[in-house]
Amino acid sequence: MPHPYVLLSAAVSLDGYLDDTGPERLLLSGPADFDRVDEVRASVDAILIGAGTVRADNPRLLVNSPERRAARTAAGLPEYPLKVTVSGSGDLDPAAQFWHTGGEKVLYTTDKGAERARALGLATDVVPLGTDLDWRRLLTHLHDVRGVRRLMVEGGGLIHTQLLTQGLADELQLVLAPLFVGDPEAPRLFGPGGYQSGRLRLLETRRIEDVVLMRYEPTAPGTGPLPVAADHHWLALACELAAQCPPSDTAFSVGAVVVAADGTELARGHSREGGDPVVHAEEAALAKTDPADPRLAGATVYSSLEPCARRASRPAPCARLILDAGVRRVVTAWREPDTFVPGADGSGVLAAGGVEVVVLPEHEERAKAPNRHLPR
Repeated sequence: MPHPYVLLSAAVSLDGYLDDTGPERLLLSGPADFDRVDEVRASVDAILIGAGTVRADNPRLLVNSPERRAARTAAGLPEYPLKVTVSGSGDLDPAAQFWHTGGEKVLYTTDKGAERARALGLATDVVPLGTDLDWRRLLTHLHDVRGVRRLMVEGGGLIHTQLLTQGLADELQLVLAPLFVGDPEAPRLFGPGGYQSGRLRLLETRRIEDVVLMRYEPTAPGTGPLPVAADHHWLALACELAAQCPPSDTAFSVGAVVVAADGTELARGHSREGGDPVVHAEEAALAKTDPADPRLAGATVYSSLEPCARRASRPAPCARLILDAGVRRVVTAWREPDTFVPGADGSGVLAAGGVEVVVLPEHEERAKAPNRHLPR
């Protein structure tokens, strides 16, 4: 199901701590970075913090700049983003500033937690998620029911850890402060867990007074039927490649990327690449890989259109080429229509050969865009 774009935001000491153990909150950055955070808050649809942060910091979680609030209102948005918190127990202080400042609020909790939250009279919309907290269900609810397209997550460390280990974070904005905490009892940004393999991609570094902002995005594909954030990033790239295809009235425009399990891009291609009028995207990409590369067995092929099951122009369709390469996971945006090949079912061919096929329909319109001129 579609999720919002999830942006994790945090500031840490040089030794990875979010705070110390003193009675007052440790301020890790200065006025210029606080203003940057305010700008990011103004750009999103919702801001989320965990119950521990509500209890420890008693934050208001506002957009402080009147100009930014006015710009939101002028754009037809609420003055403040939706404020979201998560608590399994529902045991939160009804007098906390979180409930009594800003605009709308929502608490995601368990069935039992919802009973407690309602009994406490918390000034918020209470949404039970079942017997346990389920991040995918929470994000789907935010997207489908609350209309959230961009979600900023400001902590704490447990929340950040859970979203990263479940592959649900699209971006990490990390500010590194020039000081040490050194207290093993102090809260750290990330805890132990089953993190995805591979290196994150560095998107930006920026000096802000005496701190450094680093923006990263994950690159490692998922490993099963549930998509992770990186799957969306790579499929979006495949759709961009489709837009680079020379136009044709007799074939689809498709883009494809082959990505190793650690997030390394192995190859990319698009339809009719290199002046070949009949080459397919997956075919073009796989032709650039070494058939003996052991990484292919754990790789994912991203294709803007379902790989073909039958074709007249070449002996082997793309589904067959993927199977022969040893790839066992394919992510696509769009099932092949009957425009040129009636009853095409590349996904069925792949599944019969042991390949996990994941369809992300939220990318379908982008995949269709270079093919609007074709008959339907």
